[in-house]
Amino acid sequence: MRAEAGGEEPVTPVAPTSKTFQDLGVSADICEALAAEGIITTFPIQTLALPIGLGGHDIIGQARTGTGKTLAFGIPLLERLRGFPASRPYAPGALVVVPTRELAIQVAGDLTTAGSRIGTRVLTLYGGRAYEPQIESLRAGVDVVVGTPGRLLDLARQGHLRLSDVKTLVLDEADKMLDLGFLPDVERILELIPGERQTMLFSATMPGEVVTLARRYLRQPTNVRTGQDDEAADVALTTQHVFRAHQLDKIEMLARVLQAEGRGLTMVFSRTKRTADQVAAALATRGFAAAAVHGDLGQAQRERALRAFRHGKVDVLVATDVAARGLDVEDVTHVINYECPEDDKAYIHRVGRTGRAGRAGVAVTFVDWRDLQRWKLIDEALGLAIPEPPETYSTSDHLYETLAIPAGISGSLPRNRRRRQGLEAEEIEDLGETGRTRSHAPHARGRERTRPPRVRRRTWNGKPGHEPAGEASRGSGTAAPAVTGDGGSEQAPRRRRRRRGGRSRSARGGRPEPG
Repeated sequence: MRAEAGGEEPVTPVAPTSKTFQDLGVSADICEALAAEGIITTFPIQTLALPIGLGGHDIIGQARTGTGKTLAFGIPLLERLRGFPASRPYAPGALVVVPTRELAIQVAGDLTTAGSRIGTRVLTLYGGRAYEPQIESLRAGVDVVVGTPGRLLDLARQGHLRLSDVKTLVLDEADKMLDLGFLPDVERILELIPGERQTMLFSATMPGEVVTLARRYLRQPTNVRTGQDDEAADVALTTQHVFRAHQLDKIEMLARVLQAEGRGLTMVFSRTKRTADQVAAALATRGFAAAAVHGDLGQAQRERALRAFRHGKVDVLVATDVAARGLDVEDVTHVINYECPEDDKAYIHRVGRTGRAGRAGVAVTFVDWRDLQRWKLIDEALGLAIPEPPETYSTSDHLYETLAIPAGISGSLPRNRRRRQGLEAEEIEDLGETGRTRSHAPHARGRERTRPPRVRRRTWNGKPGHEPAGEASRGSGTAAPAVTGDGGSEQAPRRRRRRRGGRSRSARGGRPEPG
């Protein structure tokens, strides 16, 4: 891990191995599909896992997101499917269980790419989407299902997902499933799958619960491991800068950092949803193509922002830690901690979003005065040797020099550099989401009222009054009688009496009525 408060040092990226997929025995059509995407040589985890997986053996793999593990289990999965009859309705031949929606989308995309020339049908199943389209896809027949535990169990219990034909099972990022409390659901899913299957479990770390799971459900697995046990190895190629910043000056500093030379796709992290919205809105007013992703957004809105980010329509994604869990986007050059992480694990998770798959990256952390003690604990745990970050403002010369920010820029992006299309250029997909989802996006603060206004009927002594031409007679205290569909009248509303001193009074004259 390399961290500094000043200038950068040259680093040597970790390159793929010299082995090609063809060298490892992958069939020609899958190799051609990968080559069409520029994927020819393998990464270390692929070199180790592919021969074992292609042989039909169980695997326990330790590897992080961004190291190529999807193809390490995806290629054996695709090759094994070819040896069995076509999938029946509702009964896929392979199942990949992942902890988050975003990871499900990414894994399904990689499998679709690798299997494009053999016609593999891949379906994602996760919460936040309507059930009907997913059920229709299962009825039509799919080869591979990639899903999150909750939605998989729901569809299995309803009888729309039958796991009796699963020949290959993959548990991806098992440690994160443990962190999110999904392991009991995973065990319920495993009980529904035949014992005669190939199982591949991948995890960045191996806590006791994951080891127990592997021992119980895998048959004589082969262990493969590359790099370190956690995402800390991802940070090795990332140059890290830490600055002590003032709360009121952070947005100005951020706007200048985003104009650094060589900056590409950038992720900005905050601790709260409200801060994520505020930062994204402030950047948008300054001319940056920014979007927010957090838990209060509907699934369609989150996917829209992520698509816009991946497609380059938006180049600044402001996210909370939970929303970015499992998110793997290529070509992220900068990560900026707008707010200090909670602990060393959160710091590694954030910074690990850049420096992926052998690429270098830059991480910048703003530490407020109130977070200085928290930062010292993070620094000590990770051995960064920056316990006292330099005091920095948006006008500090060392900020410009360290991050290669051009001199003379302001806190707004010049108009001639505003080339991104922005979030509005990405259409929002109708996912058929159930329920009403709150939106805190800056452009969607108001919501049109769809419920008609309530009509209040006025009565006289408990009986409907009369209104001319359907309008209430102002001052008469009466209302038109309601008419039902069969020509009769509705039941009269409950009589309401005004009282004073415990004695009833007439609604009009105000004189006491006899008790």
